[in-house]
Amino acid sequence: MPMLIIENLNCFYGNVQALWDVSLNVEEGEIVALLGANGAGKTTLLNSIAGIVRPASGNLSFMGSPINNLTSSDMIGIGISYLPEGGKLFPEMTICENLEMGAYDRGKWKRRKEVMSHVFELFPKLRERQKQLARTMSGGERQMLAMGRALMSEPKLLLLDELSYGLAPIIVDEVFRIVSTLKNEGITVLLVEQNVHQSLQIASRAYVLENGRIAISGKSADLLENDYIKKAYLGM
Repeated sequence: MPMLIIENLNCFYGNVQALWDVSLNVEEGEIVALLGANGAGKTTLLNSIAGIVRPASGNLSFMGSPINNLTSSDMIGIGISYLPEGGKLFPEMTICENLEMGAYDRGKWKRRKEVMSHVFELFPKLRERQKQLARTMSGGERQMLAMGRALMSEPKLLLLDELSYGLAPIIVDEVFRIVSTLKNEGITVLLVEQNVHQSLQIASRAYVLENGRIAISGKSADLLENDYIKKAYLGM
């Protein structure tokens, strides 16, 4: 059974429908990319999985159990961690304090030092600057801190929204390398990205959302050769 199953999901903002009968699944140990233009519904879908947006209808299950009615706090407890676009750091807190906020769940707090040590292995710059305020960091450093904070809850499933947005190309390469490393450590990833080419290079499968509906899905290697994907998303 897949780790995450979404069936016929419909979501609204007021009277405006944002998602239309969206169905997808994510297998344990996969990186799955969710692609699409701005306004396609990608963030709404992540917000639904994370317990921030309550679906109007449809079913969501994680590790075989329904999660439709769980809160965002509940999601941390069952192993789902969400990194929203922009990271949403605490700017007046230090790097160390921001990381600790990622382990606020009662079941995670006891292991925070051990997990933080592992985060520092992934992001050596964070170890060097533990007392630095988040607001004084560069864009790339803030994104790495946000990733580190998301990992502090030891997630089984990591939801990532627009990791590469606004970052310099050399930092984008590093961020995608780290996401690949997470897969090797057994963390399943659902990745929302506008950087289609690099997303398809590290993901095993992908779904394309257009106007709130799944338009295309398949193996990443196949989508990289798809004429529509090349024209619409790769500029080829």
